[in-house]
Amino acid sequence: MGSKYSVGLDFGTNSVRAIIVDVASGEEVATAVSDYRRGEAGVIVDAGNPHVARQHPADYLECMVECMAEALGTARETSGFSAEAVIGIGVDTTGSTPIPVDAAGTPLGLTNAFTDDPNALAWLWKDHSSMAEAEQITALAREHRPHYLEKCGGTYSSEWFFSKIWHCLNVAPEVFDAAASWVEFCDWIPAVLVGDTRPANVKRGVCAAGHKAMYCEEWGGLPDADFLGLLDPRMGALRAKLYEKAYPSDVRAGALCGQWAGKLGLPEGIPVAVGAFDAHYGGVASGVAPGTLVKIIGTSTCDIAVAAKAGAPLTIPGVCGIVDGSVIPGMYGIEAGQSAVGDVFNWFVSHVCQGDAGTHAELTAEAMKLRPGQSGLLALDWNNGNRTILVDARLTGLLIGQTLHTTRAEIYRALIEATAFGAHTIHRRMAEYGVPIDRIVTCGGIAEKNPLFMQIYADVCGTRLEVSRSAQTCALGAAIFGAVVAGKAAGGYDTTEQAQAAMTGVKAEVYAPNAAAQEVYGELYGLYRRLHDSFGVAGTTDGLADVMKRLLDIKAGVRDA
Repeated sequence: MGSKYSVGLDFGTNSVRAIIVDVASGEEVATAVSDYRRGEAGVIVDAGNPHVARQHPADYLECMVECMAEALGTARETSGFSAEAVIGIGVDTTGSTPIPVDAAGTPLGLTNAFTDDPNALAWLWKDHSSMAEAEQITALAREHRPHYLEKCGGTYSSEWFFSKIWHCLNVAPEVFDAAASWVEFCDWIPAVLVGDTRPANVKRGVCAAGHKAMYCEEWGGLPDADFLGLLDPRMGALRAKLYEKAYPSDVRAGALCGQWAGKLGLPEGIPVAVGAFDAHYGGVASGVAPGTLVKIIGTSTCDIAVAAKAGAPLTIPGVCGIVDGSVIPGMYGIEAGQSAVGDVFNWFVSHVCQGDAGTHAELTAEAMKLRPGQSGLLALDWNNGNRTILVDARLTGLLIGQTLHTTRAEIYRALIEATAFGAHTIHRRMAEYGVPIDRIVTCGGIAEKNPLFMQIYADVCGTRLEVSRSAQTCALGAAIFGAVVAGKAAGGYDTTEQAQAAMTGVKAEVYAPNAAAQEVYGELYGLYRRLHDSFGVAGTTDGLADVMKRLLDIKAGVRDA
């Protein structure tokens, strides 16, 4: 019958990536990338508010067509390839990235009435403008619906669905009132592809619903209207305009419609999988399984783990969600992560050192010559807040131990170590609550390119680090679900685990912990935890948990004066 292929569409923060994969071997026969054109590297910002980050849905559609055309052109160079041999499509996106839509499911930012209104665009995952709303949601849930917080680590985040929608209501009520509903980015793209974006007909993914919108079938799906009405009566009324059921990604969102089959150059009628978030698919493509944690390392990080559904319901304070079926259907999916990792290094190189990519290489080479603890520096990795385990966007970075002899390379290494200490804190929290981490598989540009980073992480975490075989793990994860929804009869797979076994793998290189470095980092980590708790946890003996927030308040007062 010849080879069969699946397509993965990966919508990132700055671009769309299309990948075409041989479903039997996992060979990636073509990859193409199309960068978003609007805003700053695809992100629409507000000079008066550094927490705003929006995107234009037109970029999503235009770039999807462009990169798919390029990928097909490359794939045709493979002997025997034909677009007619593509059997399914999977889609992943950033999240939570909710979009206000009209009754037809058209994003308001694409309508004439809201063409120039950033509040009518997609609210990108890293938009933190709803910090106050997130804090109020957390407080109200703790008082009235504490079980809602049990599945999302005990704290609702400004990165998530309801805090962003409520903030829109508070700052742009005309947009809120015009929206017939709100649809997650990862749900909207599959709906576009199947040709029906009407909100009531969109199959919502349990990944987005569970991790970002407090959806859980144990309490009937989304938060109830009475609870949302405590935020604002209009939020309560919105509940009926959302959805009742969410699905894992081994379920079909529908079949590729004729219009989009023509635009993408793919066969009409092939199945499109229910969408999910990029990191969760990256976990699948890197071989996540019980005991194996996947770290998707980029500008931020996401840690993805799974656990069997046995015994008492799983709770882990401070993680970004524990959701049935959000990663591998039939298992709990666990998400954690850090709000900034690569962004921390880029900040130091670009803004402090006034450097470029060459400066990264220089500092890495110099930092490799340093021994653990040699600099006398210690940092906190909160330059963009803390996503896990403190879940607090109003925490900021810290560097202590500088002298008149401190060098750029020493600071650079201290920043890498800080992110490693933050990662170790997450891993320890999971293990503490019954999710042991026996193996770590990494993916992303930093994992591919920076051996210093990888060795420091292995030494700090005391665990062997492996690297995913694929450099396009999120897109590959999407392609895996494209093969799963196609099914065995069409040349795909009946289960996610079967597809993983055939289509994923790791590279030969392994980063093993160094015993001497581990000993030093163990001591440094103890100091890191003292700083972490003193500055991040209210009520600790040292009483410094208000310092960073007071600095932000003072900064805001001066800026607004």
